[in-house]
Amino acid sequence: MAEPGIETGRASVELVAAYAFDHGAFTASDVMDGTGLTRATVLNACDALADRGWIRELDDARAAGDYRRGRPARRYELAADTAFVVGLDVGQHRVAALVATLRGEVVGRAERPIVGGDEDPDLRLATARTVVEEATAQAGATPGQVLVTAVGVPAPVDAHGRSPRGDHDYWARMNPDFASRLGPWGDVVLENDANLAATAERALGEVARESIAVLLAEASFGAGLIVDGVLLHGGAGGAGELRVLGMVEGVGSPEGLDGAARSWLEEDQRSGAVPAASPLARMPIGTLDVGRIIDAAASGDAYAGRLVERLGERLGRVCVLLGSLLDVDEVVVAGGVARVASPVIAAAQTWLDEGTYAPTPIVRASRLGADVVALGAITRAVATIRSQPWRFAAAIPR
Repeated sequence: MAEPGIETGRASVELVAAYAFDHGAFTASDVMDGTGLTRATVLNACDALADRGWIRELDDARAAGDYRRGRPARRYELAADTAFVVGLDVGQHRVAALVATLRGEVVGRAERPIVGGDEDPDLRLATARTVVEEATAQAGATPGQVLVTAVGVPAPVDAHGRSPRGDHDYWARMNPDFASRLGPWGDVVLENDANLAATAERALGEVARESIAVLLAEASFGAGLIVDGVLLHGGAGGAGELRVLGMVEGVGSPEGLDGAARSWLEEDQRSGAVPAASPLARMPIGTLDVGRIIDAAASGDAYAGRLVERLGERLGRVCVLLGSLLDVDEVVVAGGVARVASPVIAAAQTWLDEGTYAPTPIVRASRLGADVVALGAITRAVATIRSQPWRFAAAIPR
């Protein structure tokens, strides 16, 4: 079929492509009902998409057992398994990759810690490459089959995939130009990790509100902000960076729940403030996380119980800041810490419910787990392809 040469032809093809992404097997009549296009336009668009590898033709309605009378309808489906996307979470201490089909179905996963210097740019790149190789191998995907790799990093990211100089060059070390140096896995799209977590919560989670903050809260706090349904970025991608917490009374630093707990325990161990009977008295600081504190508190350790309350107030104060500045309705605590932090979140909600700073947002735990950033990256990668089907069609393996 000749390629449509006018913008109206391209627009109709993109409408039909969008329908294919959102549905299973379909007929021209299905697309007509869903888009308002004419039958001839839909059939021409289907031919164009099939020529480019986006959709495949299935058995017709008679062969599929759905035929009644008249000419059997042609049936199609998205060729979702002919190409792949990668969602990559390059955190401060670990790298995780998911590989998914064009429908976002995860078919491969790999994870590794960053060992030997988590701020070494070359080591971060090398670890990321290894993890992508492992995940794509598990999925049975070759580099040429990957159309887009979306990468989340713990740093602001601008529209060109660059992180600004600042924070003693920490941001530059977290994002050592992944956009051009990662490797042969399609187009590389960079984004802040908390923004991708917010993307995942909006697409896959339980979010029913238009204004939310999704808070990554382990070693340090970072927020992905959706206000009136729009993900906020800022000029240099810095919306949601929470270094300002160093100036907030009762918080004093951007350390997250794990980070603050380690600092407090180290100080209390040094000063002798931890009761000798507490299981935390001799715990190595590097092994401490919120889960260990909550376990100790659940076993009746009063010192650990006080740490839970203290962490809850800290989280509550961060929620007040986000609620006051942005009028968000909900703060979602996301990432690996969300799985174990329910007592801390409950303590934060109790502190907020005292009403000193009312109205305040609801605070709750995400259910998307430690892969929330990588899941958001998958969502972002698929959306990138969906927004430009003509450009990516040439890259689909035949």
